[in-house]
Amino acid sequence: MNVKIIRLEGNEFRFILEGVDVSVANALRRVMLAEVPSMAIDEVIIIENTSPVFDEMLAHRLGLIPLVTDLESYVLPEECDCKGEGCIKCTLTLTLEKEAEEEGVIVYSSDLQSQDPVVRPVSDKIPIAKMARGQRIVLEAHAKLGKGKVHAKWQPVSTCAYKYMPILEINQEKCLRCGDCVSFCPKKVLAIEGEKLVVKNIFDCSLCKSCEESCRFDAIKVSWDDKSFIFNVESTGALPPSDIVRVAINILLRKLSDLEEGLSIAVKEEAH
Repeated sequence: MNVKIIRLEGNEFRFILEGVDVSVANALRRVMLAEVPSMAIDEVIIIENTSPVFDEMLAHRLGLIPLVTDLESYVLPEECDCKGEGCIKCTLTLTLEKEAEEEGVIVYSSDLQSQDPVVRPVSDKIPIAKMARGQRIVLEAHAKLGKGKVHAKWQPVSTCAYKYMPILEINQEKCLRCGDCVSFCPKKVLAIEGEKLVVKNIFDCSLCKSCEESCRFDAIKVSWDDKSFIFNVESTGALPPSDIVRVAINILLRKLSDLEEGLSIAVKEEAH
């Protein structure tokens, strides 16, 4: 297995995973979506709410606000010594108290006050409710680590997808540089430079084969490497995308280790 980083910028991570088959690539994708834990609001205590937003909808909106996650300081409730009852190791408290002193006051995620300055809303500009003069919201929210397989609010990624590594073969002897393939390519992968047709950015190729189908001289062949995959991972901001991939790989390796151990025990029991 080999990993090559194409781009790591902000919440976006693009890399090539080589030397594996599709089962491993898909397993990694599914772990990033469903198994990598992140922090999200799970319980909301409404003390006062005179806004036009119902309590249930208010709690739902709060739950979907991505929170910066600290995996070093917090543990999953089911793994905590308190057995999920709620303690400082597995539960974080956020409070919100806002009263509209004029018409059209918007309550934003920045109005949430966290007891831990590290774990906070990813963005301060997420709208929660709009209030008229005199309306008021007072609440207490409890955030916990969770997994995407339980609820989408705990998914640390907004995008997690892969595709086969494209292979574009150009027969320069057959190519007359008419430009049809260049104009038909929706991703602008091809270009004519001087006396040659060249591939500008193979990573953007979607394997649609528009270039191959538009070529009247059979000069282009599109295929793919079924042992190499281009991954696109975009974080919600809860965790850096590189950390999401690293944690996902560790989880996958642990699952494989548990499977190997389980099979070994089963074989020994069958032998006896």
